[in-house]
Amino acid sequence: MTPLATPGQVAEYLGVTVKTLTQWRYLGQGPVWHKVGGKYCRYKWSEVEKWLAERAIDTT
Repeated sequence: MTPLATPGQVAEYLGVTVKTLTQWRYLGQGPVWHKVGGKYCRYKWSEVEKWLAERAIDTT
């Protein structure tokens, strides 16, 4: 089983700040996230990858 990612890890992976990731979460624009232990935000890497793939732009 792949460990869940913290907001810091996901932000670094996407090349954005944690603040930006938090804003996306608030606005419902970022990757799917999960509330763990009643207060911790965590991400599944597979869902982060899916979210990123859905935003791919192919220009010719």
